[in-house]
Amino acid sequence: MQRLSRDQIAARVAHDIPEGAYVNLGIGLPTMVGAHLPHDREIFLHSENGLLGMGPPPVPGEEDEDLINAGKQPVTLLAGGSYFHHADSFAMMRGGHLDICVLGAFQVSQRGDLANWHTGAPDAIPAVGGAMDLAIGAKRVFVMMEHQTRDGASKIVAQCSYPLTGVGCVSRIYTDLAVLDVTPDGLAVREIVAGLSFAELERITGIPLIDQPLAR
Repeated sequence: MQRLSRDQIAARVAHDIPEGAYVNLGIGLPTMVGAHLPHDREIFLHSENGLLGMGPPPVPGEEDEDLINAGKQPVTLLAGGSYFHHADSFAMMRGGHLDICVLGAFQVSQRGDLANWHTGAPDAIPAVGGAMDLAIGAKRVFVMMEHQTRDGASKIVAQCSYPLTGVGCVSRIYTDLAVLDVTPDGLAVREIVAGLSFAELERITGIPLIDQPLAR
């Protein structure tokens, strides 16, 4: 079994973003998606700090310290891109104007509940940012994460034990082992990495899964 690298997960997410989509890339792993978007598609990237029309990361040495995303990383701006007030940005998020948001997660439940802002640990620093607004406001929520914690526990769970960001908001989960869709019947496995069986993925995940690969 060969787990996907973070860049490979990002490329897989980018593959599913359609022409003309308005997309927010969350802080952390999701920001990597911007570097893998197909060049033949017009996709509008939004950042909650007040940007629309972000381009790929800048060439080293050509960073503009005044042009950053919500994670304080340097970005570029495409022709026609715009800056606007933070409040206007959140109005876009809350008003249902984003087609997709890509978020990281600590846990995702089998019914699509998302926990990505706080582990509940006494020494943890909570960092919700705009995650709650994005999780509920975007038309589709993609989660991008490693399948397991460093201790080997599955991040996909029957029920989240961490404080929730949103209830039933996740549409699709991309991990280093699989792509899964949240359906009314449970989590449907659409893709599995080479060398990993469905039975082994189900064992690693620890909850019942549905074997429904995407048609090729």
